[in-house]
Amino acid sequence: MGSHLRKYFTTGEFAKLCNVKKQTLFHYDEIGLLSPEYKSENGYRYYSYQQFDVFTVIELLKEVDMPLKEIKSFLNNRSPKELIELFKEKSIEIERKMDNLARIQKIIDTKISLTERALAIDDTQINIEIQEAEQLVISDSILNCSDREFLKLVSEFIAFCDANQLYVGYPIGGILSKEKLLQGDYENYSFLYTKIVDDPGNIPVYIKPKGLYVIAYHKGSYKKIFKTYEKILNFIEANQLKIKGDSYEEYVLDEISVNGYDNYVTQIAIEVVTI
Repeated sequence: MGSHLRKYFTTGEFAKLCNVKKQTLFHYDEIGLLSPEYKSENGYRYYSYQQFDVFTVIELLKEVDMPLKEIKSFLNNRSPKELIELFKEKSIEIERKMDNLARIQKIIDTKISLTERALAIDDTQINIEIQEAEQLVISDSILNCSDREFLKLVSEFIAFCDANQLYVGYPIGGILSKEKLLQGDYENYSFLYTKIVDDPGNIPVYIKPKGLYVIAYHKGSYKKIFKTYEKILNFIEANQLKIKGDSYEEYVLDEISVNGYDNYVTQIAIEVVTI
């Protein structure tokens, strides 16, 4: 080996330095993405340490989903200006991805917390508890709407929450007004809602008031939810309570955690006062 070759890495050495297989370097050479700085007459390839920076940039751009063809085009036409423009663009993309991943992490953590809490409850019991005020984002009115109108409003509400990144893992619930509750019209909801915990900015919020609530759970499909409401009303009367506000319904176990409607568990929270 000539003295000048002592300043170069062999293919195996450079592959080890870059933590890749030699075949990756062969492929990059084949497509003209990263070729050895020097090739000997007997076909051996040699890489300089400066090429490690080039390899690092290639892998970095691959990590942000830039196709090899585009990376090659950038490298073939690179300049300080091109580098700054490309890296600024990728920096913005990375920031967006990080924000989205943070939101996904929040959704996952919320789902874990809610499901663990659901497993700890006794869904056969009816309880009385003080609940803190909660911020809700609500849909347009769904009162007295047809099935087709309901599906349209649900779709619009989900799209609105998604567009404004309001969904953080809490289920979509339904608000049953005190009036409809007392009339026994248990499936005629006024609004859909989802809970939020962060500042929503300019988006209007509905405040579920702090107060005394009767908390019950309905297991199964909505076809028999009236039976659970009947039990709740009997409980309220037996404990000398009076309905003060609306009923808030939300799944605590649904399709993502159990299989089939018969295994769904719905929490029902009704604000009450003592007589």
